[in-house]
Amino acid sequence: MSIESEQDLIELRRIGRVVARALRAMQEAVAPGVTTSYLDRIGAAQLRQHGARSAPKREYGFPTDTIVCVNDELVHGIPSDRVVAPGDLITFDVTTERGGYVADAAVTVGVGPSTTLQRKLIACSERALTSAIGIAQAGRRIRHIGREVQRVTERAGVSVVKPLTGHGVGRAVHEWPSIPNYDAPCANDRLDAGQVITIEPIISAGTRGLIEQNDGWTVSTSDGAPSSHHEHSIVITDGAPIVLTAAA
Repeated sequence: MSIESEQDLIELRRIGRVVARALRAMQEAVAPGVTTSYLDRIGAAQLRQHGARSAPKREYGFPTDTIVCVNDELVHGIPSDRVVAPGDLITFDVTTERGGYVADAAVTVGVGPSTTLQRKLIACSERALTSAIGIAQAGRRIRHIGREVQRVTERAGVSVVKPLTGHGVGRAVHEWPSIPNYDAPCANDRLDAGQVITIEPIISAGTRGLIEQNDGWTVSTSDGAPSSHHEHSIVITDGAPIVLTAAA
């Protein structure tokens, strides 16, 4: 969407704070021995407390209120009775709607002792997100965001999973335009002030391949390599963007 009024921005900030609070609560609750469905319930309670609902469940019929991915799972992991183990990488992805406004964010965290590779993955996707947000402003071409993500990621010696992208957001989960995580020649449109998008580096320690699991939702790395995913919803301005889903 593109912001058309001050009220649009107010409502987007509000729903962005709900997303941030849900992510924070889930991060605080994760520990060895809990199930991913328990973590989903923690996030869902935050949504209900603030009068919001799961946008993927509403739009696509996703089975749970939040997305929880483990290790090699890239996106759309369904919370279940899977037990979190020491050394796991956990990605929380929360997309929430209230009053017709939608915000989306994700974070990857390590549980217990982490390997050097896991710490590098988490740091890389977070650094790529921060760096890409830093150049996102009106007049910049969309491909420049992907170029920045690709630069940071490849410098760290890991891979961008190219088929998975950021996107427009604000009134629906996925809106135009697609925001690739690499320098895609087709992404040559310029960003406009007021435009609402997500930037979400999704990276892997292995190849760029992916595979859809039998549940019809979960997408994993094709070689079983661990992955990391950080995301914010932002509003483009003539200067620094407004990060809607920053910590609340």
